[in-house]
Amino acid sequence: MPVTCTNYKLKCGGCPLLNQPYPDQLKHKQQLEQRLLGRFAPVSPVLGQAEPWHYRNKAIATFATGPRGRLTCGIYAAGTHRVLPYTDCLLQDTVINQTIAAVLEAARACRWTAYDEDRGTGLLRHTVLRSSGDGKVLVTLVTPGPDLPGSKNFCTVLRKKAPWVVSIVQNINPTRSSAVLGSREKTLYGPGFVLDTLCGTQFAISSRSFYQVNPEQTEVLYAKAIEFAALTGKETVIDAYCGIGTIGLCAAGRAKQVIGVERNPDAVRNACANAAANKINNARFICADATDWMRAAAQPNSGLPHPD
Repeated sequence: MPVTCTNYKLKCGGCPLLNQPYPDQLKHKQQLEQRLLGRFAPVSPVLGQAEPWHYRNKAIATFATGPRGRLTCGIYAAGTHRVLPYTDCLLQDTVINQTIAAVLEAARACRWTAYDEDRGTGLLRHTVLRSSGDGKVLVTLVTPGPDLPGSKNFCTVLRKKAPWVVSIVQNINPTRSSAVLGSREKTLYGPGFVLDTLCGTQFAISSRSFYQVNPEQTEVLYAKAIEFAALTGKETVIDAYCGIGTIGLCAAGRAKQVIGVERNPDAVRNACANAAANKINNARFICADATDWMRAAAQPNSGLPHPD
């Protein structure tokens, strides 16, 4: 496919292999895996994607002040903090591309300004979007403080322009750092998450949830992992660093029980809620450092630790 992305020519850095034919990309990755892993075990062929475009279900766009002082948003040029105005990204889900354009229009209608990281002034830092397989979108606005004047009007305008948006969240990040998201959030519209189905299991995805960004290939990856595990229904599956429980819950139907371990308490609560929503009764989740938990569990006669 010929390169048609304007920001690729401007060196956005998002997809450095875009100008390389996809079969050549797979060949390159196969050679890399062989070099890194071949001395330990046979390396199977890379499982490529049938259509390697518009697959990402997550996007981050940064707000900036554009020409004539007009609000714009986009992605950083590689190795800089210079924001390249957003275009129709070839990697992101089409509905995400459409939603970013609608978010920008709605923000302009509210006359919001971009955050200036040098001066510490302005209102909008980033927007983070998560999409589901059925075309629904969660929009998160990242601001340096809790005040967001006109937020109700923004929600009304955005929902009119993008009726597929099911929830809008304000994330508050006051830090002077490169971290996109802060630890505080307010739900402005909807439930605060978007629902997605993976391997037949439904998950609630929030702005801060870890979730694989390529859903089609994630199903291939998880299916292959479960195949290699050769589960018979008698095993205990340990899902270390489990996040919101995606791998463990997808494997639960083939195991005796699943134990997920994750140090992020929000993720553990989400994992428990996902198990309950899917009526999976043989999975439990522990809030602990997975490395420490695994070391303790490996001790002779220790049994499997569980919460008090």
